[in-house]
Amino acid sequence: MNRNIQTFLGCGADFESADIVLFGAPFDGTTSFRPGTRFGPSAIRNESFGIETYSPYQDRDLAEISVCDIGDLELPFGNTEKALDIIRKTTEAILGAGKIPVMLGGEHLITLAGVSATLKKYPDLAIIHLDAHTDLRDEYIGEKLSHSTVMRRVWEKVGDGRIHQFGIRSGEKHEFEFAKEHTFLHRFDLKGFDETVEKLRGKPIYFSLDLDVLDPGIFCGTGTPEAGGATFPELLEAVLQLEKLNVVACDINELSPAYDQSGVSTATACKITREILLTLKKGE
Repeated sequence: MNRNIQTFLGCGADFESADIVLFGAPFDGTTSFRPGTRFGPSAIRNESFGIETYSPYQDRDLAEISVCDIGDLELPFGNTEKALDIIRKTTEAILGAGKIPVMLGGEHLITLAGVSATLKKYPDLAIIHLDAHTDLRDEYIGEKLSHSTVMRRVWEKVGDGRIHQFGIRSGEKHEFEFAKEHTFLHRFDLKGFDETVEKLRGKPIYFSLDLDVLDPGIFCGTGTPEAGGATFPELLEAVLQLEKLNVVACDINELSPAYDQSGVSTATACKITREILLTLKKGE
C-alpha cells in the first residue's frame, strides 16, 4: 500500500529527482496582532486540490516539472531562535543539493532564516520584498526578532541597495526615513516592478511574498490587514516576471486562514504558489 502523504497539488516528485523543494514553516511566535499563520502551510496544501496543475496564464503544468513537497518542519513553540535555526539548516540542505527552496509560512520572520542560508551560497544576493508593511523596525516591544523587524535584520546581513520593496503602505515614520537611505522602497503599489526586474537580471534573487500586499477586500485571511494594496491581476503580473530572473530561493507567507471562512484567501494563496513554482523552471 502507498503512503497517503498530503502534498501541494502536483508536487509529488522524490527529493533526488526534484529541481524545486517545497516545505512549510508553520511558525507565528512573534505575530504582533492576530495569530494563526502557523496554519497557513497545511491550509495551502489541503486547498490546492481545488485548483488545476495547469496554468492558463503561463501555458505550463506542474505535472511537467519536478517539485518535491517535503511537508512542514517541526518547529518548537516559545523558542524563536531555535525555530529559525531549523529553517536555516533546512534551506541550506536544499540549496546544497542543488535545488531551489520554496518556503510556505508562517509569519514573515521566517524570511530571515531563508535569506541567511541563501547568502552563504550567493553572497551577492538581492532581495525582492512584496508586502503591505515596511518591516524595518529595529525592535518591536523590545524584541529584535519579530515579523515587524525582519527586513531590518535582513538589511544588517546584505547592506544598502540590495532590498527592493513594493506595495508598502504601512509603517512608522522612522522606517520610511530609514528606507530612503538604505533600501529601494516603492510605496502603495507595484509600479516600477518591471524596471527593477530589468535592473536585477542575471543576479541571484531571493523573492519574499507577504500576501498582505494584496488588498484585504480580496485577501482578508491575514493577521495584519491593511486597506489598499494590489489586486490579484497586479500581483500575478509581477509574479510572472520572475521568469526573467535568477530566483534561487523564495517564500510565501502571512496567510492566516481562520480569518477568511469563505476560503477565498487560501484559494488565492494556492494559485499564486502554483504560478511562482512554474516561473522557477524557465522554458519547461
